Amino acid sequence: MCGITGFVGRGSRTDLERMTRALAHRGPDDESFAILPDVAVHLGHRRLRVVDLAGGAQPMWNADHSLCVVFNGEIYNHAALRAELEAAGHVFASDHSDTEVLVHGYREWGAGLPERLDGMFAFAVWDATRRCVFLARDRFGEKPLYWAHTTDLFLFASELTGIAAHGRFDASVDPRALRKYLAHGFLPAPNAYFRNTRKLPGGGWLRFDVGTGAVEEGRYWRFAIEPEETGRSEADLAEDLRERLERAVSRRLMADVPLGVFLSGGVDSSGIASLAMERRGAAGLDTFVIGFREPSYDESAHARAMAKRLGTRHHEEILDMDLARDLVPDVLGRLDEPLADPSLIPTYLLCRFARRHVTVALSGDGGDELFGGYDTFAALTPARIYRSLVPPPLHRVLRRLAQRLPQSDRNLSFDFRLRRMLGGLDGPPELWNPVWLAPAPPDDLRDLVGDTDPAETYAEVVAQWHRDPSLSLVDRTLEFYTVFYLQDGILMKTDRASMMNSLEARAVYLDPDVVDSARRLPARYKVHRGRRKRILKAALRSHVPQAVLDRKKKGFGIPLKAWRRRLELATDKAGCLGLDATALAERIARHRAGGDERLLLWAWLVLCHRPAAAVRH
Repeated sequence: MCGITGFVGRGSRTDLERMTRALAHRGPDDESFAILPDVAVHLGHRRLRVVDLAGGAQPMWNADHSLCVVFNGEIYNHAALRAELEAAGHVFASDHSDTEVLVHGYREWGAGLPERLDGMFAFAVWDATRRCVFLARDRFGEKPLYWAHTTDLFLFASELTGIAAHGRFDASVDPRALRKYLAHGFLPAPNAYFRNTRKLPGGGWLRFDVGTGAVEEGRYWRFAIEPEETGRSEADLAEDLRERLERAVSRRLMADVPLGVFLSGGVDSSGIASLAMERRGAAGLDTFVIGFREPSYDESAHARAMAKRLGTRHHEEILDMDLARDLVPDVLGRLDEPLADPSLIPTYLLCRFARRHVTVALSGDGGDELFGGYDTFAALTPARIYRSLVPPPLHRVLRRLAQRLPQSDRNLSFDFRLRRMLGGLDGPPELWNPVWLAPAPPDDLRDLVGDTDPAETYAEVVAQWHRDPSLSLVDRTLEFYTVFYLQDGILMKTDRASMMNSLEARAVYLDPDVVDSARRLPARYKVHRGRRKRILKAALRSHVPQAVLDRKKKGFGIPLKAWRRRLELATDKAGCLGLDATALAERIARHRAGGDERLLLWAWLVLCHRPAAAVRH
C-alpha cells in the first residue's frame, strides 16, 4: 500500500519531493523518484511494504527502461497473471512482486491491463514508446487517484494534498464542488474539491499525451445491476455466494506482514472473520473493535461474543467524548477532500488501534450496498405508498409536526429517521436517497449558498437513476448506494482513516466474483418483505449465529447530536468559502437550543478544519 504522485511540465525536483512527502503517511517505509528531464516527466512514490518486502521497490522500470510504474494497492491475482505472462515469454526480476506484474502486463496488454486485474489499485505508467502517461483506478475506487491539467502542467496524486504541494498549482476551492459536498456529504466523481482538479472514477483510465498535451479518458468497467432469472433455487444461489466469499477471503489473506479483521459483531464482519479464521488455522487471527460509552451506539459486546465463539485474539478500545475532542482537529485537518461522515472518527481510531498489532485488515465495506443492508431499503415501500396517498399540503403539515417531536440523542432514533424520510419526500424519487443522506437538503442549500440549480447539483445521481427505466425502486436505490455512497463516501473514509495510520484495509465484498453475483441477483434475494440481505444471510448461516443474523443493524456512528453541542463551532470562515454566515449561525443556534442540525454542522466542522482557501466565482 502506497502513495503515488507525479507531474509532466514545468516544475523541479523540489516540487516532486514536496508532492511525494505530502503522502508520507500512505507509505512510511520508503521514498523514491524517477525524473526524466528530456520529457519533463516526474514520478514519486511512498511505500508501505506488504508484499515482496525486498523486491517491490518503486518506481519500477522494465528491462529496457521503456516503461516505468508507480502503484498504490494490491493485486490479488498477481500470481496467476505472472504465470500467464511468463508463458508468453516475459522474464521477471522479482520473486513475487505484484508491481512487476503491472510492468509486464502493460507491456503485453496496454490499456487492456486494468480489466484483467482483481485488486484495489491506482497506478501510473510512463510509456516512453508512446510518449504518454497512463493512469488507471480499480473498479470501485478503493484506492484514490486525482489529476489536474492546466496550460503547461499535468499533475496526479493519490490525494489532493499531493497535487496542492506543487509550487505552480492554485489550490482554490471550486464553488461547484462545495455545493455538491454540502448536497451529498461527499463529492461524486469526477468532481474534486479544487478548481481544475478531477477525481478519476472507479473503473476509469486516463492517457496524457506528453507531445500534444491531450487528455483522453475512458471506462473499462461500470457497476450496473442486471438482474437475471436463472431458475436456480435460493439454496443453490446461497451456496454459490458462500463459495465466492470463501475464495474472496482467501485471496485477501495474501500478505507478508501481520493481518487481522475489523469485527463489529454484525453480519458482514462476522462472516468475514469466520471464513478467515477457517483459513488461518493454527496461525490464528487478530480481530478489532471500537466501543462507545453511549449504549445505543456500542456494539463491542456483540463483537466480543463473536470473537470468543471463533477463538480469535480479540482487541477492544473505547471511544469517549474526551478522546474524540482530541482526535477531531487532527483527523479533519488531514483530510485532503472534505467528507461529512462523522464515522470517520471511530474508523480512524479503529485503524490506529489495529495498526499497533497488524499492517493489513479485512473490512466489511460493500456488504450493505450490494445486498441492501440499510434502513433505507425497508423504507422504500412505505415511502412509495405515502407519496401516492398523501397530498402535498398534508405532507407539509406532517413535516412541521415531525419537527416538533421530542428529539433523541440515541443512534438512528425514530424521530431522526422520520424527519429525514419526510424531508426527502419533498422531491421526486431520484432525489430521495441523496436528500435522506444530505448535510444540506435543497432548502438549506439555497439558504447557505444562494440560488442553486438542482439539475446541476444532483446531475450525477439523476443520470444514474434514469440509466435503466426497467429497474425496480430497490435496484435503483442499490445502484445509488453502490455507485455513489460506497465509492465516494464509505471507501474514501476507509482509505483515509487507514492510510493516516499506514494501515492497509481490504474490502472482501468487492471481490469481482462476489460483485458479479450480487449485481445479477433479482432484488427479492436482497430485500424482500422487510427482510434485508436475504441471500447474504442465507449464504453465511453455517458460519454466523442466528442471533447475529436476526439482530437489527446498528451502524458505525457516533453520538453526534450530543457531542456537537460540546465541540466549538465558528462562522468566520463562511464568507471566504462563499457561504451565508447568518444562515449558518442560525442553524448553530437552533442546534444548541435543542434542534437537530447534526449532519449540516458536522459538514461545516469539516470545512472549518481545512486550511483557508478562497472560492473563486
